[in-house]
Amino acid sequence: MRLDESMVETGKMSLENLTLAEARAGVVEGRVSAVRLAEEHYERIAVVDPEIHSYLALTRDRAMAQAERVDAAAKAGDPLGPLAGVPVGIKDVLTVRGVATTAGSKILEGYHPPYDATVVARLEAAGAVVLGKLNCDEFAMGSSNENSAYGPVKNPRALERVPGGSSGGSAAAVAAGMCVASLGTDTGGSIRQPAAFCGVVGVLPTYGRVSRYGLIAFASSLDRVGPFARSVEDAAVMLEVLAGPDEMDATCSHEAVGGYAAEAKKDVAGLRIGVPEEYFGEGLDPEIRAAIERALDGLRAAGCSIHKVSLPHTRYAVPTYYVIATAEASSNLSRFDGVRFGMRSNDAGTLSAMFRNTRDEGFGAEVKRRILLGTYVLSAGYYDAYYRKAQQVRALLTRDFVEAFAKVDAIVAPVTPTPAFKLGEKTDDPLQMYLEDIYSVAASLAGICGMSVPCGETKAGLPIGVQVLGKHFDEATMLRVGAAVEKQGLGNRA
Repeated sequence: MRLDESMVETGKMSLENLTLAEARAGVVEGRVSAVRLAEEHYERIAVVDPEIHSYLALTRDRAMAQAERVDAAAKAGDPLGPLAGVPVGIKDVLTVRGVATTAGSKILEGYHPPYDATVVARLEAAGAVVLGKLNCDEFAMGSSNENSAYGPVKNPRALERVPGGSSGGSAAAVAAGMCVASLGTDTGGSIRQPAAFCGVVGVLPTYGRVSRYGLIAFASSLDRVGPFARSVEDAAVMLEVLAGPDEMDATCSHEAVGGYAAEAKKDVAGLRIGVPEEYFGEGLDPEIRAAIERALDGLRAAGCSIHKVSLPHTRYAVPTYYVIATAEASSNLSRFDGVRFGMRSNDAGTLSAMFRNTRDEGFGAEVKRRILLGTYVLSAGYYDAYYRKAQQVRALLTRDFVEAFAKVDAIVAPVTPTPAFKLGEKTDDPLQMYLEDIYSVAASLAGICGMSVPCGETKAGLPIGVQVLGKHFDEATMLRVGAAVEKQGLGNRA
């Protein structure tokens, strides 16, 4: 599709299918203005989002000012960035200067950060137009986006179903044509699972590949920022903009950033693809299994060799994750006390009452559950039995991946055990909700990179994603394999 102003004005442009490359090319070549492109997306948000509920705040003035700068540079013939004029959305756990930032929680009502997250600044420096802040599970805690204090997000592909979480708003906004790309965060699967449920591409960079400065922390050793997009190439361009060292984040790596967009176009012939037997056991939906197997057949036809690998400690990944993540959440969320920022309870006769009542009124049920669990595993008498043991198992999980990657170049597996489930289906059973992360948390604990790529649909028309996992800082190979899966054709029914 070639984008031009007449397509926008006559309504012929399909924003649901518009790629980053097409949007930027239209602006660079003068066939559409960045201002008009932003306006068209705001018009679509006004029509579509009341039903889906992806956006929590719009940044129209900021977006239009940025779009005007891009148009002025284009008119003057100045060099334009790789995201020039591209409309994007930002998950509401990332700070945007002067814009309400809540992390999906009542406890941060009224908070307007005084600075931009590094990733937001890098997007705008590359020419992106930030449309607004996107809904998410409270403090990124959830697998369905039903834990937001501001209401759930609906899946654009099936409105009675969840979009996944915690980055459900980010995935749904891209899938519904309300932005061309977006930012999400992934702590235990919160980019990959929503991408699979909504039928878009989602990337989990290696831990330390992308700065976390300006990210409201859930679990600091696990949280990562990554992009959602409509194609692997678009996601690669986004990652190339986001990646790299940041003096504001001591955990950010100085490892060289590759030319990810160019790498994604390379042939995969000769690559060794690992298939972990532990990811194909009982509980995997038969239609998802069939779709993954077809993706593997396609990779084999493209010249890859397929090898079985074992990740024997996978069965311990979910309990290990929920010990470590909740322990870190207990520590990180102690700062939300009604003193420094956000809401403060009106029932605060004493300092201790103010702390207690603010946290009781401000935090939702799932956040309270995780704080309590985290406080318990860190408490005297239980630290060695739970937290220290979980860290030891984490080292074993990491070793499993290192040993597997000594034999293969990438690993292909399911993202989720089932397609998108119905709203309300699992909210009363936290354990079942936690098990939605069974195929995603191991990679999070190990710190490796991963992504979800659409690889078909169920007979009911629900999207299916395939998970591609790569070595530490080998996003290039991961993207090559993802692009090869994508070339097999999207939307094939299982």
